[in-house]
Amino acid sequence: MLFRPDRRDFRLIGLYAGRVVFGVGLAMLLPAALAFAVGERNEAYGFLIGASLAVLVGRGTEILLFTRAPVSTSHGLATVALSWLAAPMFAAVPLLLSGHYASYLDAYFEAMSGFATIGLTLANDLDHMARSVNLWRHLMQFLGGQGIIIVVLTLFAAGAAQVGTLYTGEGREEKILPNVIRTARFIWRVALVYAGIGTLVLWVTLLLAGMPPLTGLYHALNLFMAAFDTGGFATQSASVAFYRSPAVESVLMIIMVAGAFSFPLHYQLWQGKRSEIARNIETRTIGLSILGLFVVTAVGLGRTGTFTDFGPLFRHGFFQAISAHTTTGLSTTAGRLFVTDWGVLAPAMIVAAMAIGGMAGSTAGGIKAIRIGLIVKGLRRDIRKVLLPENAQVIETYHSMSRRVLRSDQVRDAATILLLFLLLYLGGGMLGLFYGYRFDLALFESTAAASSGGLSVGIVRPELEWPIKVAYIAQMVIGRLEFIAIFALAGYAVSIVRGRV
Repeated sequence: MLFRPDRRDFRLIGLYAGRVVFGVGLAMLLPAALAFAVGERNEAYGFLIGASLAVLVGRGTEILLFTRAPVSTSHGLATVALSWLAAPMFAAVPLLLSGHYASYLDAYFEAMSGFATIGLTLANDLDHMARSVNLWRHLMQFLGGQGIIIVVLTLFAAGAAQVGTLYTGEGREEKILPNVIRTARFIWRVALVYAGIGTLVLWVTLLLAGMPPLTGLYHALNLFMAAFDTGGFATQSASVAFYRSPAVESVLMIIMVAGAFSFPLHYQLWQGKRSEIARNIETRTIGLSILGLFVVTAVGLGRTGTFTDFGPLFRHGFFQAISAHTTTGLSTTAGRLFVTDWGVLAPAMIVAAMAIGGMAGSTAGGIKAIRIGLIVKGLRRDIRKVLLPENAQVIETYHSMSRRVLRSDQVRDAATILLLFLLLYLGGGMLGLFYGYRFDLALFESTAAASSGGLSVGIVRPELEWPIKVAYIAQMVIGRLEFIAIFALAGYAVSIVRGRV
């Protein structure tokens, strides 16, 4: 951390943040093209305005701030945080001009929810939203799921050493390949290959469900991006319930789980090492967690009599459990039913699933399975130390791409992040309580925002008090970047306030 940054430091941060904004501007040309193709001229002009602003700012920072100075760790972390705050500012422009958002704050909320793959929405009349605008909502999830900093690594790939800290600052700890640029390109390759396969399978499934071909293709593409990037935005206000198809739900569950797997794990599978799924500490943790939480959810639903038959109970309960644990946010039931029909125990398990989340280095959010697994392993080691003789050497190991020895600092770091996430969840819940919402409902919504879980009990709506909207936006970006990058940017901001620039 730099305690006395100078103008050169801010120049470097602004340069790379501008490149991210430039990349977002280029991405807006895709929905603009669709808008012109289907006759949505007003929306097309909205995208051109947003893209023009982003490209002008991006090119302007390139011209005015260009430097070949090295990027330090603090530079990289602050750049990541600033990029994630700046990108939605421009992405929100076509959303606001579409007329489906009551204010710029609502549009910014939507854009942040998209990039951070949250899935909470403030859109009005979603069922009649223009196709190009709806596509942009899902494209933001696709960009955010892989990481908007990956745009820098793939479009501006001149120096891997320069942008290596940007990769780690976005919450990705392990490099899949020795070079971060090759790693970024592999991530895009995985995403695009899966997009082709997943969209095709969903399209066929929707056709069998009776949807017209072109409409089915459009919905299939959006559903894939929402599921694989664990984003949760839906094309229709009824979410997945709109399709009334167990087959569609089954395909989506597979895609959601694939999205919650880390890209390093996908790399192992692409190399033919399928045994990694059974040996990996994160897949084991997620598997046991989903099983345990679903069993308790089923018990809760059974006690409340929400479903009279086991078939519907399993169908809806298991889908919601998978959607919550992968922090996707797609749903087969209306959010208010969590309050009116699901009792207390089942929604509590949904909150717990969102809080835990998926694997580190994936598109999912939450505390992450690796941290839960390491804490459990550390607890097991400490118990063994107590039970064994004092001179016994206790060594605990775990498997994550290879066999590793558990270190005390790993357990301590995992526990620290766990505590920070719990405080983040609780903070949003307390704010909701202050504004008169029931604490259990406020905690549900706060966890959904901070973990990128995306499921909602109805608190998030256009009429929501603006301080809570701002708080949820902060939770989205803090949870997505896992604290450290935000702390770095705050350090630079403090230096400005103190006049140390």
